[in-house]
Amino acid sequence: MTLFLTEAEVASLVSVPELVDALEQAFRDKAAGLAANVPRGRATLPGGTVLHVMSAAWGPGGVTGLKAYTTSREGGRFLVLLYDERGRLLALLQADTLGQRRTGAATGLATRYLAREDARTVAVLGAGWQARTQLEAVCAVRSIQRAWVFSRTPERRERFVQEMSRHLGLPVIPASSAEEAVREADVVCTITTARDPVLLGRWLRPGVHVNAAGSNWAHRRELDAEAVAQAHRVVVDDLPQARVECGDLIQAAAEGAFQWDRAAELGDVVAGKVQGRASAQEVTLFCSQGIALEDVVAARLAYERARARGVGRQLDLGLDGP
Repeated sequence: MTLFLTEAEVASLVSVPELVDALEQAFRDKAAGLAANVPRGRATLPGGTVLHVMSAAWGPGGVTGLKAYTTSREGGRFLVLLYDERGRLLALLQADTLGQRRTGAATGLATRYLAREDARTVAVLGAGWQARTQLEAVCAVRSIQRAWVFSRTPERRERFVQEMSRHLGLPVIPASSAEEAVREADVVCTITTARDPVLLGRWLRPGVHVNAAGSNWAHRRELDAEAVAQAHRVVVDDLPQARVECGDLIQAAAEGAFQWDRAAELGDVVAGKVQGRASAQEVTLFCSQGIALEDVVAARLAYERARARGVGRQLDLGLDGP
């Protein structure tokens, strides 16, 4: 039997702070060669609908899985399939919320290892669905006292301010420009759909940590080349995937502002194989593409919680085998 979980059920089962801790162990396992990640592949129809497929195996977790989703003019539709060590389909999960929370959690994990311990302020560029868990995750790993948000859409910006101020219990301030939001921030998160840079290197002050989480296409970037060049440490979630879809780094490299031998994997930082921040004055950068290992870890946590709480619906798909 296969357990089916809806968006609402998944939302009730996994939180961002819990996922930060779960991802920490999985990335440590990845650095030890105990987890494998297969980069996203895409198939596009002439009308613009895209099928995205990505997969991973997590040895210590005893699971493999894949995420398949489509994007079109109607939006996105997300599913995760979770398998056990014998290849049995344990769960089928609707995965929009799952993706939102694991993306935020990856930012939280990177911030835990790369931001200054005394970071107290954060700027978020973007105020959409994904931006909420970016801010929540940073607040889960640092004692944030104030946040700024900028969006080109004033209505989204105001809605974000009201919702997140209430949710986090701290001042979230609407900024009139991206520069205004970034100038005083200890941590900056970019989570937009922009094709061209929304964060300029000349705005960054010494000691800032940047999470760039909005772009996973080679032709799109949120950071200009100067912002990448300023980073003393550049970290990605998966190097093979970043080399084909991290527009921030691909385009900076094309402009001569970045060399790929400067990039380290988050798992190696978590495992202590690579130093993260060396001083309070360094600028650090995490480029998040969103990898399948994160989806598999989040799906396993949701599945375990669902089994314990009796949540979800059992489906007989005829796949159990002997």
